Amino acid sequence: MIILLIMVFTGVALFEVPGLIRKKYWRELIVFSFFLLLAFIMTLLQIIGVKIPSPVKGILNLLKDLLRFKACE
Repeated sequence: MIILLIMVFTGVALFEVPGLIRKKYWRELIVFSFFLLLAFIMTLLQIIGVKIPSPVKGILNLLKDLLRFKACE
């Protein structure tokens, strides 16, 4: 399963990166690479069985702390 994951993400990179390099979109290439790496790491963690916490809980806690917002409870 991990080999399939590597193949899929490599395929996406091989499909997208040459066009970004050809057009000299360096900032877009950096952002694309960051998000692709983040997605790869999160998918790999899910495959090996690591429980990833929901980002919604973190966002709600941030809103509660920063805005004193208590209607989400």
